[in-house]
Amino acid sequence: MSKIANPKLAAQGKLKIEWAESRMPVLMQIKKEFSKAKPLKGLTVAACLHVTKETAVLMRTLRAGGAKVVLCGSNPLSTQDDVAAQLAKEGISVFAWRGNHKQYYWCLKKALDFEPNITMDDGGDLIITIHSKRKELIRNMIGGSEETTTGVIRFKAMEKDGALKFPVIAVNDAQTKHLFDNRYGTGQSTIDGILRSTNVLFSGKNVVVSGYGWVGRGIAMRAKGMGAKVIVTETDAVKALEAAMDGYQVMSLNAAAKIGDIFITATGNKHILRREHFSKMKDGVILANAGHFNVEIKIPDMEKMKNGKRKIRENLEEYKLRNGKKLYLIGEGRLVNLTAAEGHPSEVMDMSFSNQALVASYLAERPKLRPRVYSVPKELDNLVAALKLKSMKYSIDTMSKEQKKYLETWQEGT
Repeated sequence: MSKIANPKLAAQGKLKIEWAESRMPVLMQIKKEFSKAKPLKGLTVAACLHVTKETAVLMRTLRAGGAKVVLCGSNPLSTQDDVAAQLAKEGISVFAWRGNHKQYYWCLKKALDFEPNITMDDGGDLIITIHSKRKELIRNMIGGSEETTTGVIRFKAMEKDGALKFPVIAVNDAQTKHLFDNRYGTGQSTIDGILRSTNVLFSGKNVVVSGYGWVGRGIAMRAKGMGAKVIVTETDAVKALEAAMDGYQVMSLNAAAKIGDIFITATGNKHILRREHFSKMKDGVILANAGHFNVEIKIPDMEKMKNGKRKIRENLEEYKLRNGKKLYLIGEGRLVNLTAAEGHPSEVMDMSFSNQALVASYLAERPKLRPRVYSVPKELDNLVAALKLKSMKYSIDTMSKEQKKYLETWQEGT
């Protein structure tokens, strides 16, 4: 059972998935091993992820491991309808289509109706819904995993308040996830989304990046590489200092609002760009969000300030303010790399989704973990890194016994 946009799109989706598989050797190796060991046999896995070709490879891997799999989209505009069609054709239950704004939570409800034992979230909506509206499902739950920073923050807050009722593994915090996916994946795909929507020249532009976490670092790095003059705004003194040491201008958002040409939010927080900033911005400014939810750019303020609005290009809206200036918003302020492009390259998602698959197997083997937020076990993180290096034809050195002893003991001295 599925609800998707158009089953006739399956053939194109199949080609996309095959392309992703050819670029995801680590996950394909895990799929091969899952097919033999069946670590998820008898379990139901519900995933609320961006429905992309890379996600399809993960879903196929989980099913190869013996799981019954159901998928819903974690963003109303990130679903690739052709991929959803192919997954549904293969018998995987999918509740997702591009533009399902009004039925977004209906899709979550349908996924949860399968009474999952393990959940996979990108933003935390499945687990939050279980805890708030579907508490009867908690008894079935072995645990969940979380793909992104925003969701991990939510679950750590739940743990602190004693509200978390089953274990959650923070896949986002794995080194083979955030150091690569957040930085290189988002850095490239965010620029990709902006270019597809505007075809604007980055060289010579003042690009303002709000937030200097791993996502902000990646965006700033790629924008600088394209010749932009990068400005970073931050609320964290250490991160702001790091941005300054990395060679970027650092200033308040009020100051940056006056000179920026392209603004990209990447904080995970709400109302970063708002009325006081919009009123100071130059005519023709481009606004994009790389944070998970569409709350970083305060769109209600833009709506109140507008004198008119029209769609200029695919995924690009022009807001004409009452002061005569025009601001251009990409993808309704939602994740620009997924609403206006295809998301991260498959090579990066290879590591992220390998972690997801291994974590699902890890949870299946440990059904009695106490409710808290866990890090991805170091051995799994290191395994993903080693497999990725091998697939890239790289080799590294191994410490000798003498070297290991030197690092692990104190008697030898200097």
